[in-house]
Amino acid sequence: MPRAARSGGPVARVHRSSLLLIYLLLVAALAGCGRTSPVSDSAEETSSTAGPLRIGAIPDQDPEVLQRLYGTVADSLADALDVDVEYVPVTDYAAAVSLFRTGDLDLVWFGGLTGVQARLQTPGAVPIAQRDIDEEFHSVFVVNSATGLAPSDDLAPLAGLRFTYGSETSTSGRLMPAHFLTEQGVEPGGFPGGPGFSGSHDATLALVASGTYEAGVLNEQVYEARAAAGEIDPSVVRYARTPAYHDYHWLLGPGAIDRFGEDLPDRLTGYFTGLSAEDPADAEVLELFGAGSFVPTEASNYDQIERIGRDLGLVN
Repeated sequence: MPRAARSGGPVARVHRSSLLLIYLLLVAALAGCGRTSPVSDSAEETSSTAGPLRIGAIPDQDPEVLQRLYGTVADSLADALDVDVEYVPVTDYAAAVSLFRTGDLDLVWFGGLTGVQARLQTPGAVPIAQRDIDEEFHSVFVVNSATGLAPSDDLAPLAGLRFTYGSETSTSGRLMPAHFLTEQGVEPGGFPGGPGFSGSHDATLALVASGTYEAGVLNEQVYEARAAAGEIDPSVVRYARTPAYHDYHWLLGPGAIDRFGEDLPDRLTGYFTGLSAEDPADAEVLELFGAGSFVPTEASNYDQIERIGRDLGLVN
């Protein structure tokens, strides 16, 4: 019995030591949690207060086409970046630039000219990506078949026709066509009665088809897409194609970088350039954009557009 008592004595002392050790470890753990919890709360607060990434685009096509296109992009982007993404439609090109400048739009699909305007008005804006086709983009001049004109590289016969551009600040529907008209000696504002401004590429096709205007100019990618779908009226004749220039691109505002982090530009570029035609979901996005892929871009790609825009009084 005494031996058992002695045996029991050391066991009891070990048990009390273990309890003390557990107590000390628990205190240390609680103290550690107290130090780290404010950081976790801060991170969660940043995530919850960042709000959605608001994307937009110049309204260069019919609204239902744009809604499908950018709704699909918003869903894909949200899944890839694990952030809320919201597509915000705008009424016209100027509104897209204005809302980007004020920070109400974070990421916008601009044409070359509107992208230049938005970037110059928004210090800290970052070009993100462009489509492969935007490295060498083209416009096409179209005429109504009643003019009797056959396809040609000579733009001089257009000078005497009732003519419409797209939007006043469209790169492919106004700026670059005006530049190429000037190069061939045609005054870009000298059409009979003054040029029209349809507001979009689809509207230009409709106005030329109806004979309201005898000629017009639009984005080649939109023309090709409508032709492939059988949606171009037989009275519309493709007359001429312009030389190549840089055009559409995604532009990111500085406010989004402040809210989502300094790595946001790289994450977005990675998302767009990582879209693969081999992946069904990615392929849908690429198809809607009429692109084989997206490629990185930079501000210097639009120096020509800025220069021409200044010459025409469209960039201050």
